Amino acid sequence: MTYLHSIGEYFLMLKGVFGRMTKGSVLRNLILKEINDLIMGSMGIVAFLSFFIGAVVAIQTALNLNNPLIPKSLVAYAARQSVILEFSPTFISIIMAGKVGSFITSSIGSMRVTEQIDALEVMGINSKNYLIFPKVIAMLTYPFVISISMFLGIAGAYTAAVLGGFVTSDQFITGLQDEFIPFHLTYAFLKTILFAFILATVPAYHGYYMKGGALEVGQAATTSFVWTSVVLIVTNYLVTQLLLS
Repeated sequence: MTYLHSIGEYFLMLKGVFGRMTKGSVLRNLILKEINDLIMGSMGIVAFLSFFIGAVVAIQTALNLNNPLIPKSLVAYAARQSVILEFSPTFISIIMAGKVGSFITSSIGSMRVTEQIDALEVMGINSKNYLIFPKVIAMLTYPFVISISMFLGIAGAYTAAVLGGFVTSDQFITGLQDEFIPFHLTYAFLKTILFAFILATVPAYHGYYMKGGALEVGQAATTSFVWTSVVLIVTNYLVTQLLLS
């Protein structure tokens, strides 16, 4: 029953988020601040991880191609498919659940502990809209982060495969272009948009409804990461089953 109560509470929170809107000029400044905190602040770790994930995928694929009948261009093909379909959209989103999700939960949770949310309600401001709506809108730019992640992942694969002497540059580019299906990009960005909404709202729920003091803020951030990851993985399965099966 606790889980059902939490699910119902989550959807009621979403109703409040898109309810009575805050003044447009105020929201605009909040959205720009959230883009800077949530998106721009994450570019460094995303770029670093994406480049080296792509490199590792290329090396592992190349080292396992022992059969001389298998073309070397398969290294690039495997790296492209792995990065576009799963590593960039899903793996980076799990990392973002730890970075962005914990930030959202702790920031809103701290406001709950210090009674700032109660103060907003007393002033007649829709606190759900004021605190969570800008985060949802800011996370709509998340596909931009994933597109950079895809590019850097493939760049990392190219660097590792070519400089490592596993394939030539021409072989890699041939494999990169081999049997490319444009719908795979559509699939990747569709689930990225869903992941962005989850990354903005599930941590916000754990922060908004937390109870206790400073210690509980840390516990809420940990719980937020766990449940955000669970929802991301389940959503990934459902979207993959619907769009690719």
